[in-house]
Amino acid sequence: MASARSAHLLLTISILLLLLCPLTRAFPLPSPPSASSNAASPSPPLPRGLPRIIPAWSLPVNPFTAKAAFIRYWNRKVRGNRPHPAFLFAKLSPLSAPDAATFSTLASAGKLASRIRDFCAAASLLCPSTPTASWSAAASTSVDGAAAGVAASSSAAPFNNYENGNFSSYDNSGGGSSDQFAVYSSGKSGPVDSFKQYGKGSLGLGMKTVGNGGQNDSFANYEEGGNVGTSSFNSYTTGATGGAGEFAGYAGQTNTVAVTFATYDNTGNGRTHEFTAYSQDANSGVQSFTGYGKTANGAGESFKTYGNNSNTVASGFINYGEKANGFNDTFASYGLDGNAPQNTFRSYASGSNAGVDEFKAYRDEANVGDDSFTSYANNANGAAADFDSYGKSTNPASVAFKGYDQGSNPNHRIGFTQYSGKNTTFNAYSNEGVEFKEYQNMSKMEVSKTAATAVPGHRLPKWSPEPGKFFRERDLMMGNRMPMPDIADKMPHRAFLPRDIATKIPFEENAVSALFGAPPGTSMRQVVASTVGECTRPPSQGETKRCTTSAEDMLDFAVEMLGSNIAVRSTESTAGSGRYVRLGKITGIAGGRVTRSVSCHQSLFPYLVYYCHSVPRVRLYEADILDVDSNRKINHGVAICHLETSDWSPNHGAFVALGGKPGQIEVCHWIFEGDMAWTLVD
Repeated sequence: MASARSAHLLLTISILLLLLCPLTRAFPLPSPPSASSNAASPSPPLPRGLPRIIPAWSLPVNPFTAKAAFIRYWNRKVRGNRPHPAFLFAKLSPLSAPDAATFSTLASAGKLASRIRDFCAAASLLCPSTPTASWSAAASTSVDGAAAGVAASSSAAPFNNYENGNFSSYDNSGGGSSDQFAVYSSGKSGPVDSFKQYGKGSLGLGMKTVGNGGQNDSFANYEEGGNVGTSSFNSYTTGATGGAGEFAGYAGQTNTVAVTFATYDNTGNGRTHEFTAYSQDANSGVQSFTGYGKTANGAGESFKTYGNNSNTVASGFINYGEKANGFNDTFASYGLDGNAPQNTFRSYASGSNAGVDEFKAYRDEANVGDDSFTSYANNANGAAADFDSYGKSTNPASVAFKGYDQGSNPNHRIGFTQYSGKNTTFNAYSNEGVEFKEYQNMSKMEVSKTAATAVPGHRLPKWSPEPGKFFRERDLMMGNRMPMPDIADKMPHRAFLPRDIATKIPFEENAVSALFGAPPGTSMRQVVASTVGECTRPPSQGETKRCTTSAEDMLDFAVEMLGSNIAVRSTESTAGSGRYVRLGKITGIAGGRVTRSVSCHQSLFPYLVYYCHSVPRVRLYEADILDVDSNRKINHGVAICHLETSDWSPNHGAFVALGGKPGQIEVCHWIFEGDMAWTLVD
């Protein structure tokens, strides 16, 4: 009798679920993962008698999961019975029903941090990693392969093809050994490297055999090609005597670099360091040098080809060389060909004695940017600085000198040779011992990059948009051969949070950073701060924007802007990226008429966050993308053409690539992988 009642109860529950959530609508078989548009592609009929194999992507969804909840939400909000966009639904939360309930309860109680690692793994989030290996004083007596736990071909290179390590109190008071980090954390999505109290009190720690002991440290190809690199050098070689270190090929071609050098070489004696090809070709990030070389004696730092060809990388030099004696710094080819570099020198060489700073070919050919020198070399004795060919940016840049060399002894010497800058201010500046030669105020010079690009043989700077990133509407012609930019999504994989959990996490830098374990100075903290800052800034003139922290938020914004009869599109794949392609059939969305769109761009954050904004006066197109030689279809692209560009910056990459000025031309671009465009249905 009991089993009969149980069977009857199960049958009743099943019938209720079917009535509440009919599978034909609430849980349809999703489209195969492809495609941008909402056109359905019916499967060919199978011969009678043969079983149909159901692919994994079409399996029914558990009705109690977060994914099922969004499917029901979509079906209520969006008109029409079109297939669900697979590229969007693939980003939904993978949390199981029990996990979603558990983590939602923890979030409500403010206790989600107690299980943050489990949460990150189950919800497919980007969380700060912990070092996979740790070396401390116990391993510092030897650096051979056995002590390091890494097979080594020779004692000179024990850390080859090495990644994610924590070097705490390593090589303290050591001497006579050699540390070389070659191909360290190369190509990793989120490497985590920490060097704390490395080489403290060592003798002769350096790259070359020098003086008393000849201990070497060299970082070659460190974190090259990474996505979200983070390194922390705290109290590195504090109090060390002699030697030299080298950072060669550091963080090259990294997507988001965040490096902290805190009290690096503090109280050292006769130490020298060279940063060669540092942050070369990097895209965005923040690097901080705090208390670097403080109270050091006879130290020398050389920044050679630092941040060249990089895009929006900011560096902060705070209390750098403070109270040092005989500090010698050279910034050569620093920020060359960079795009919008930002450098802050605060209390640099403050209270130092006989310090020498040389800025040579600093920020040459860069595009705009900002430099700030506050209390630079104030209260110093015998300071000398040469600004040779400083700030010769392609487009005007901003430089501010406030309290520079103030309070220093009169035996200083500051020379500005071929110095260029815009809106440069010298406030409370010492008027003795300062010499200006061939000073140029770039605000009085009209430098047109557009005109320069038209000159035959002119070399575009490397930060210029790659070919094909921007194009004109007339280029969208069947049979046209054109370059396809790299449209691949460079972001690490993450999923949306269920709205029920996302709304319980305050969208604030401190709250998010505390929850996910992102202390100041780490790349994750910089990522969080950057995204929150962009999301909270006031909208531009005529812009309606919203940062969406869940799939439901994104859908709500699209419906609010466009109505319920909408579709969402993205380019089908990355095929053809970085090479020439040929355009096949081209279709204008909404019949090729001027329409409205909501564009959503992926932001870097621990969980999926999209910056969405309403874009008026656009035309959208779908185009078959063909192999340029065989004319075989390899991709299906979605392109958007912005017809109103009056409010765009004249330094926008589109005008660098295409010429023209804001309001003069329309600008088109492909919808990149990971991004999407919402439109009204035709």
